[in-house]
Amino acid sequence: MLEVGTQVPDFCCANQDEEEICLRDIKGRWIVLYFYPKDNTPGCTTEACDFTAALPDFEALSAIVLGVSPDSAKMHRNFIEKKSLKITLLADEDKALCHTFGVWQLKKFMGKEYMGVVRSTFIIDPQGKVAAVWKNVKVKGHAEEVKAKLELLQAS
Repeated sequence: MLEVGTQVPDFCCANQDEEEICLRDIKGRWIVLYFYPKDNTPGCTTEACDFTAALPDFEALSAIVLGVSPDSAKMHRNFIEKKSLKITLLADEDKALCHTFGVWQLKKFMGKEYMGVVRSTFIIDPQGKVAAVWKNVKVKGHAEEVKAKLELLQAS
């Protein structure tokens, strides 16, 4: 998993509208990049709704919020419409971005092992370096925790 201080390699992914979003185009801003397993599941829905609710606060901090999962752009579009989300979701169907950030890992659930997305969040600074990392995120209160950390980072 990428660590604090690591330069983030350039990446491009399609968003929910099948428009390409590339790091080189959004560099220079603070970026909250959060990885989640699957659209329209309970924890992922809560997390997306919490980031949507906090979006005006992130925008006031000149930050862009991007959610990433292996779901397709079409699935993201349906998720956004169904839950009235205001955040941008990136489709990482080939899991290239998940691999770049090291969040595609072996997981265990009810005694079974499988590969999947480990819920993780990264704050990327305007220079394109990782400024903060959360691994194995617990959804409740997470968006607020990320916002508080972003405020601290910008104040220092």
